[in-house]
Amino acid sequence: MPEILIGVVTVSDRASQGVYEDKGGPGIEAALSELLASPWRAARRLVPDERPAIEAALIELADVERCPLILTTGGTGPSPRDVTPEATAAICDRVLPGFGELMRTTSLVEVPTAILSRQIAGTRASSLIINLPGKPAAIRTCLDAVFAAVPYCIDLVGGARLETNPEFCVAFRPKA
Repeated sequence: MPEILIGVVTVSDRASQGVYEDKGGPGIEAALSELLASPWRAARRLVPDERPAIEAALIELADVERCPLILTTGGTGPSPRDVTPEATAAICDRVLPGFGELMRTTSLVEVPTAILSRQIAGTRASSLIINLPGKPAAIRTCLDAVFAAVPYCIDLVGGARLETNPEFCVAFRPKA
């Protein structure tokens, strides 16, 4: 079974300038290493909080690399430089509001500032793109909340079939 390429995009001015270490991208990869049973590898991108750079990374990962799943980390808060949701919405064919709603609802149990998060999800061709927060613990909380729906969503848009590790997540697929 060939490795599936999964996009991992860290959006951070400071990490992209080398001011501090990217912890979000490795946080996503750590979560995926448990959640996925399918062989996969990360197509990593590290970009500043700038819409053109974020949009270009997402378009490349969806259209050129053909990643069935693209996960972003960072840039989802209320500060003026947080533009990941806008960049994501601009390049998506369809926005899927349920992902953001469930991630915020689940995160609110842990931290009251989760209400400030603006992460979204959407599809572009055969790719599912999900915005995640920047902190590794919050990334895991959000992925745990929505991941059971991820493989079926990717099936519906024609992406590569992802299998989950049932020890951590049982993917929901309707019975034929």
